[in-house]
Amino acid sequence: MDGGPSLDCSARERAAIVGLVHGVDRSIDVEHSLRELRGLAATAGATVVLRMSQERRHPDPTLFLGRGKIEALALACDEVRADLVIFNNELSPGQLRNLEQALGRRVLDRTQLILDIFAGRARTREGKLQVELAQLSYLLPRLVGAGAAMSRLGGGIGTRGPGETKLETDRRGVRRRIGVLRRELDVVRRRRTQLRERRRKVSVPTLALVGYTNAGKTTVFNLLTGRGPRPSGALFATLDPLVRPVKLPDARRLLAADTVGFIERLPHELVAAFRATLEEVTRADLLVHVIDVTSPSVDRQGDAVRRVLEEIGAGAIPRVDVINKCDVADSSELERLRRRYPEAVRLSARTGTGKQVLIDALVSHLSLDVTRVTLVFDDDSTADQRRITELYRSARVLAHVTQRGRVSIEADVPRRALNKLDRHMSADTVGAER
Repeated sequence: MDGGPSLDCSARERAAIVGLVHGVDRSIDVEHSLRELRGLAATAGATVVLRMSQERRHPDPTLFLGRGKIEALALACDEVRADLVIFNNELSPGQLRNLEQALGRRVLDRTQLILDIFAGRARTREGKLQVELAQLSYLLPRLVGAGAAMSRLGGGIGTRGPGETKLETDRRGVRRRIGVLRRELDVVRRRRTQLRERRRKVSVPTLALVGYTNAGKTTVFNLLTGRGPRPSGALFATLDPLVRPVKLPDARRLLAADTVGFIERLPHELVAAFRATLEEVTRADLLVHVIDVTSPSVDRQGDAVRRVLEEIGAGAIPRVDVINKCDVADSSELERLRRRYPEAVRLSARTGTGKQVLIDALVSHLSLDVTRVTLVFDDDSTADQRRITELYRSARVLAHVTQRGRVSIEADVPRRALNKLDRHMSADTVGAER
């Protein structure tokens, strides 16, 4: 995760990254954590010129690190001409102010950095609304006493998004803006709910692609749908969910949603602000968990994805695990992951190897919720002709017989569609099903 394209930046800033392992976080692999932070900094447009870490029982309430470590950090930053210091932890408002004063340069914490990346990635109005809400929710408790720091925000990492004018308003003004954003996002949420209900009415099952950021979800999405956005090696390249149809070999179809990538310790402000977007995950019939086999932190990333799914209420949704990038994977690592995910599909989304196995797995999981029925329609009814067309889209048709103006169809139908088809079921089928 050290590399990858970054956000456009006229001049790359020089950043020092700092990690602290303490208390309940002692289980965190500091090397993994700093490597990920380095990738995030690069994505935001910075060149990392210094890295430093410390392990202590508790963070210092004033400076987060020990005073001696802060003095050493300040000297090292002067030596390498660092423009800013990024901490791999969340800092309190007081700690941020004290650190900026002690170090003589801008200081960001991990949450600010991720929010800044999202602000740079947002393209649609919905995405911008969600990011602004997340940033203002994070900054609201930090406005008190922050006037001096904010007065010198003139650009660079950590200043994208709401902008200097909004950040310098008083708390009441920020609260009003947060209220406006929440109301506008509620409209977005209702619109998405209406679209989902419309899809359910035609009984088209939906799967959502989930996974750690940069795991290859968009490439898998393009493989399944045959089209979509150009894949990017950048972190958080997909902010707004994109829903496209997937045509199955038997003429049925389902819908696939490409969603925002997850990350370890995903900021709560983002989870709350992206509620409308994350509902594409929580309301899906099936999740496709894309796993990057080439990542040196693949196990940690898998655990992080499962934790986020639990946090947003999607932990109980059926899931297909997909081990991606198998074409460039080490054979021993593939075998190890096969043991960890015994039912996972091996895939190279880039080359298409394993596509049919993945489709078969999707069909198998989604077919667990079907019932075999015989349906009778009027061949002369325009409404029934439309129902037959919808049936072919959502069900697996086994037999189609037209005789004396009546159409008899035997099909495997999703259970959620049966109520709409009750009056078309033959007596034999109704007796068997009831």
